[in-house]
Amino acid sequence: MIRFLATCFLILLVSFPVYGQSTTTKTDDKEKVSPRKKKKKKKVKLPEIDLTHWKVTIPAGSGKGGAISVSPPEIKDYANNEVLKPFMYNDSVAGALVFHAYPTTATTANTKYSRSELREQMESGNNNVNWTFKDGGYLKAKMAMGEVSKATDGKYHKVIIAQIHGRLTNEQRDLIGQKDNNAPPILKIYWQNGKIRVKTKVLKYTDVNQKGILFKEAWTDDKGRNFEQEVGFRKFTIEIKVTDGKMVVSLNKNEFFVYDDLHIKRWGVFENYFKIGNYLQTRDENAFAKVKVFDLHVDH
Repeated sequence: MIRFLATCFLILLVSFPVYGQSTTTKTDDKEKVSPRKKKKKKKVKLPEIDLTHWKVTIPAGSGKGGAISVSPPEIKDYANNEVLKPFMYNDSVAGALVFHAYPTTATTANTKYSRSELREQMESGNNNVNWTFKDGGYLKAKMAMGEVSKATDGKYHKVIIAQIHGRLTNEQRDLIGQKDNNAPPILKIYWQNGKIRVKTKVLKYTDVNQKGILFKEAWTDDKGRNFEQEVGFRKFTIEIKVTDGKMVVSLNKNEFFVYDDLHIKRWGVFENYFKIGNYLQTRDENAFAKVKVFDLHVDH
């Protein structure tokens, strides 16, 4: 009888787990072994910007007036151009064309600052065909500040991101005895500490005659105006529309600056061209900026 009871006890002990003992089931296996999630591939986005009517100037080269410029058709192959690559390249994640600039010894003839900037050419490869306010012009650009350095005061360095630049005809150049066709920019648009700032030229003396008005010394900067919206490092859209005696600059189709005074009306004597990109306004050591352009459209 004792042997029989002992045998029954052993059978019960083997058949049932001791309370608290861990066991593994098929359900547990499913919970512990989960299939790996496939990583989503990042889509490659390239900017669709037609460079047929643009040349670029970059801070490569040497000396004042020695900055390198590349015109169409060569500019269209910027992605494979070893000279352009450090200063003009694609951000295939953001879908932007990036313009990189930092202070170098290579500048254009009439400035001390370095630039990586597009210059409009109405006739591809030719700087001598331009437009007047009477002809009219329209520019729309979607942009963003990518990266920019700070000055010793902790503020970001200023960058001119768009311009309307003036130009003398050959006859005007010869009339005032100037060595080149350069005239002042009637419009400069800055990225400054996350805000978009607009400056234009005004006459020092509004009754200056038709010859005197051609001299750079006849003009000076206005006080400038900031759009209220802070764009920071986000995308924003700039639009510029000029007609005879009038210029309108807008930010994100929400804020508008209208210029239709005597100064703008008298500016009609000059030829003009659009500029867009990165014109870094400092020569501080280790300064730099990277401006992104997503879309660019010009019409006349």
